[in-house]
Formats: sequence, C-alpha cells, structure tokens
Amino acid sequence: MTTTASTDHKGPGQLSFPRHSARTQRFTLGAPRAFTVSPDGERVVFLRSASGTERSHLLWVLDLVRGGTERLAADPGALLGGDGEQLSAQERARRERSREGSAGIVGYATDAAVELAAFALSGRLFTAELRAGTARELAVPGPVLDPRPSPDGRHVAYVAGGALRVVGAEGEDDRALAEPEAAEVTYGLAEFIAAEEMSRSRGHWWSPDSDRLLVARADEAPVRRWWIADPANPGQEPARVAYPAAGTPNAEVRLFLYALDGARTEVVWDRARLPYLASVHWSSDGAPLLLVQSRDQRTQLHLAVDPASGTTRTVHVDEDPDWLELHPGVPAWAPDGRLVRIADEGGARVLAVGDRTLTGTRLHVRAVLDIGEGDVLISASAGREATAAGPGASEIGEIHVYRVNELGMERVSDGPGVHSAVRSGAVTVVNSARSDRPGTAARVMRDGKELARIVSYAATPGLSPRLRLTEGGAQRIPCAVLLPSHYREADGPLPVLMDPYGGPHGQRVLAAQNAHLASQWLADQGFAVVVADGRGTPGRSPAWEKSVRDDFTLALDDQIEALHGLAGAYPLDLGRVAMRGWSFGGYLSALAVLRRPDVFHAGIAGAPVTDWELYDTHYTERYLGLPAENPEVYAANSLVSEGQLVRPAKPARPLMVIHGMADDNVVVAHSLRLSSALLAAGHPHEVLPLTGVTHMTPQEQVAENLLVLQVDFLRRSLGVPRG
Repeated sequence: MTTTASTDHKGPGQLSFPRHSARTQRFTLGAPRAFTVSPDGERVVFLRSASGTERSHLLWVLDLVRGGTERLAADPGALLGGDGEQLSAQERARRERSREGSAGIVGYATDAAVELAAFALSGRLFTAELRAGTARELAVPGPVLDPRPSPDGRHVAYVAGGALRVVGAEGEDDRALAEPEAAEVTYGLAEFIAAEEMSRSRGHWWSPDSDRLLVARADEAPVRRWWIADPANPGQEPARVAYPAAGTPNAEVRLFLYALDGARTEVVWDRARLPYLASVHWSSDGAPLLLVQSRDQRTQLHLAVDPASGTTRTVHVDEDPDWLELHPGVPAWAPDGRLVRIADEGGARVLAVGDRTLTGTRLHVRAVLDIGEGDVLISASAGREATAAGPGASEIGEIHVYRVNELGMERVSDGPGVHSAVRSGAVTVVNSARSDRPGTAARVMRDGKELARIVSYAATPGLSPRLRLTEGGAQRIPCAVLLPSHYREADGPLPVLMDPYGGPHGQRVLAAQNAHLASQWLADQGFAVVVADGRGTPGRSPAWEKSVRDDFTLALDDQIEALHGLAGAYPLDLGRVAMRGWSFGGYLSALAVLRRPDVFHAGIAGAPVTDWELYDTHYTERYLGLPAENPEVYAANSLVSEGQLVRPAKPARPLMVIHGMADDNVVVAHSLRLSSALLAAGHPHEVLPLTGVTHMTPQEQVAENLLVLQVDFLRRSLGVPRG
C-alpha cells in the first residue's frame, strides 16, 4: 500500500500543523468567548485575545446602541504596566480545574446591570466600568481569587488568604467577612471535587438585594495528603496536595449566610446523608436554592433556604438506581416561582418546569441557558425518538439551541453544527461551530434578527478535515471517519487509528470542524482515523450513558463494534489497528492492547487512569461504587491491581505511555505503576515523562512534539512507511 499524503501541508516559512495548533491553543486564541448580555439589551461583554497567537485575553464591549461597534474595556498589558503575570498556586490550581491554558483576563463577573466588571490579574483586583470603558485597580490584600461585584454594583466580594472579603466598588472599606480558622480551611472557594467533577467553580453567591452572601466553607483537614514532586529539580520540595481518592474522606463543606456586618447564620441540611453541595442558585425569583447529593449520587434534594434562620425545606427529590447527572443552569427558579430542572424520565433527558415536563424523547436536553418570562432557552441534541428514526435523522454530532414553553419548542440555531447561546431579555448571542468551516461564529440576535457579528481573530488551521459523520455497528455508534486528504480508492486499505475519548462527559463525535483537526493531520500521515462515541459518552440518552455502571470495559467493546461495523464501508486494514487517547481515552487505549491484542496492534496511553482506586471520589464512585464494597469491580476495571496487570492477553502489543509529572488530576503514579507491572510481565512499552506538565499540555513545544512522537511510534509499531 502506498499513501499519497505528505507529512504536513505547509509552504516556505509556514508553521507545521502541530506547531501551529500548539501556538494557537488548538486554534482557540483570538476567538470571542465568555459572553454576557446586559439586561437593557445595549451591551455584550466578552473576552478575546488580540490575535490567533496571543495568549493574553482582553475584556471587550460590543455597543449595540452605536451600531455594534466594539471597544476595549480592559487591557491586561496596560493594567500591569507591561509586567508579566505572576500566578499564585491557588490560581494555577483553579485554572487547571477549568482547563484554562490562556493568560490575561481569563474570567470576569459583573453586577446585575452589566455596568461593572471585576477580575483578577496577577493576584490583584481590578474593576472596569463597562459604559465608560475605564478600568482601574483596587488596592486590597492578595493574591485575589474569584472577585464578584454585588448585584447593585456597590461592592466586590473576593477571596484572599482563604478568607472571603468585601470591598467598596471605589476601593473603600475593605474587610474580611469570613476568615479561616485553620490552614486547611477556605471560605468562598470551590473545593477540588466541586471544581473538578461537579462543574461548581465558585464558592460565594450574592443575594439579589446585595445585602448578604452565601459562602461555602471547605475544610480539607479530613482529606488525605499526596505529594507531587518534580524529579527534574531534586532540590525543590514536593507539592503537598489534598487528594480525595475513591473511598477516602472528602473535604467537609458547610454553607453560611453572611451579612455585610459579619453576622453569620449556618445553612442547615442533613450533611451526613447528603454531603455534596452540587449547586447554589440565588435570584429575585425565589429563596436561595441548593442542590445537594448523597455520596453514592443516587439521591439528590432541591432545598429552599430561609435566609433568616438558615433552615431548609425540600422542594423536590430525585432518585436513580445508577446515578444522577449534574447539568449546567439548573436547578433554578422561573420568574413565576416554579422550579426548573433537567430530569431523566421515560427513558429521556427532559426539561421540567414545576410539575410539567416540556420536552420528550425528541430532544436530549444538555443545559438550561436562560429562563425568561415566557420560555426557557436550552441546548439539546437529538433524543431517542430522532435516533430511532434511522440513519440521517439523528443529527450526528449536532447540538442546537431551542426556545421551549408549554406551547412547544422552536429551534434558535441554524444549520448543522454545535451551537451554544447566552441570552438576556430580547438579545441573544448564538455561538456556532460547523463541520464545513473552521472556527466559530458569534451572532448577536434580537427577536430572531441578526444585529451584529462579533469578530474572531482565530487563526485559520490550514487544513480541512475530510470528515464523514456516520454510525457503526448494530448499536449505531456515532462515529467520525477521517481519511488522508489526498486518498484515492486505488491506494487500498489504510492502517487504522482509533482516536477516542470514549468515556463519560467526553463527546468527541461533533459536527464541528475544529474538533477534528488533529485527527485529520494524523490521517494525513497515512492512517484512516476513526473516532467513536460508544456507551458511556454523553449526548444520546440516559440509558446510553448509564450502561457503563460497574463496567467501563463496555466502552472498549463499542470501539471494536464501531471498527468492525465501518470496515465494509471504508478502507480499513484490520490487520493494522492502533488506538490513542488521553485521560479516559488513555485508559481505553491501554485497555485495548492489554485485553484485546487480537484486535489492536499498538496503543498510545496519555495520562491514563490505571488503578481506579487512585482516582477521585465523586467521579469514580459514581460509576464503580465504593472500593470497600465493590473490590472486584475496581479490580476488573483497572489495568493494574496490587502491582500486577489485570487480565492481560497475548500476544503483547507495543504501548507508549505518556504522562505529565505535575499532573494533580490523574497523578503520575498511575503510569508508573502500569510501567512497573508491564516490565514485570515482560510487556514491551515506552514511557514518555513530561517534566513540569500537568493534565493539560499547554506548552507549545511539548504539544507539538507529542503529536510528532506519536506518529513515529505508530509508524514503527504498525509498519507504516513515511509518505
């Protein structure tokens, strides 16, 4: 077999795709993001860096009164006087939890009128007056974390030194409302588990009247300590981190109401039975609303808080024999006081308002984006009804925006793609990614008519995925297939590279061009690349997601089913098949070569979970239960147990293991234990340690060379000549 693809598509002086992708952070720099719409419909606030290669994000305002003109609200370079950013350890950890690899203003919060914004730079507190376009620093103790203006814009709450502090918007009367009683205690921040697994990134919430705050107190004293060392710098002390591994104690989380004079009242619920504080909502439409979960995540309560006494009453109870998913934007109150939630009912994931279900099996609801007077704005993919209608009807990889009320639903987004939206009143910002064009397009709409487009400075990738969205196998597994750009049928069958994430919360088959750029570059090296979203991945149905309860290996079965199901329609050489992946995908890749060497001939495992007892509580216990109660389940799903490989099959296939030494999410112990067990079993493998690299790989040289080294390994392992 000969291939017609070159190693890369570049002209004289052009960057290679791996370097270009790394420098542009996968072509996300320069694209507008983090939109906020003012309730008067006059302004859209957003973040955007100055070019497709500039990491530092600036704060911008789109003025809809003046014909959609843009103006700069805050420039980090000017505010810092040209000095480089200095991040505290806590800020670096916060960015790691949110997978934030850029710089400058990476997040901001506004008052209710969207006239005042607050943000942190280099641990210092800044505010921006969004109408006037001026920004300034407030002199407060630091390093500052998560500053948030009060709804009336008169104060800013922030965290420094583990204390929740409040300062006047003019910089006056700075004071601590809640101070930690011990080094292990913080007020106003999300603990590790909330930020990493519950998507709760914050720990303090203003009252709608701006006179009080709900403040989370996290005590990490019960959590076991791990040490993350930098072996390349033996003179440097290891970092001491609190890591709640499966079956071990979590941080103790309590919630308090604080008045601005420092008076506090504890919010009371059965924390022993429901220890997880998953969500907090406080608006003028009702009492403070909490979502709390049991440790096994099979029971959750929606609780309304009495701000005077701190007592709670149950508004709604959810129970599920497997687990209960957490969803963006809910729970919340509708303006008429009804509870808005997303629920799994009748085999579908639906939107419920009060005692009425407003969607059915046609849609699979993903998030609530906004709750208006007469409707709810949601994002959703095709549901069970559409999926069952047959090929072509299931909108593979698409996510759309809908307006929903008691009278029905209306699609807001146009055309196949992955769409999201932010709305306030009559103005909506629809941000769209499509499979037929690179990047994203942000349109500002009023009452269904386009007012403006927000300019993107994102770089053009220089290659276009030869993307086919399809389904594979009897289960009609969503798949993306990418062939070399210049492939012709006469070239014959191609070696196959499975390129999945393949697990919970990680949809990879998307109708968006940028999602498949790296896969296309890999295809252009002489491979047929297959991305498959089997059972456990999101976006299809509750049953699809929850089928992996107690058995992650079903995800591997589905990769095989997809591979074999596609072989008749695509030029796949089943005698040369490899898999590569990161995180859960890394686990899946190692599982493939160890358990099914009859199908897979090589694997690349990036930051793999190899022993599930070493991964965190909220994630792992959701799917596998407690280790003490289900030891056999943990052993069956792990690659390594008690220092030995679990159920390895023969023949031994080559495996490359890649891991960042500074990873505090999937710690490097996973890969070290795997390597030791592989060595003891005489299994050929390569280990690529990444010094100073976390679970992300934002460093330009690292990200570039990782792709190049992976291709070299695949060619050697599968016997693929250079094109």
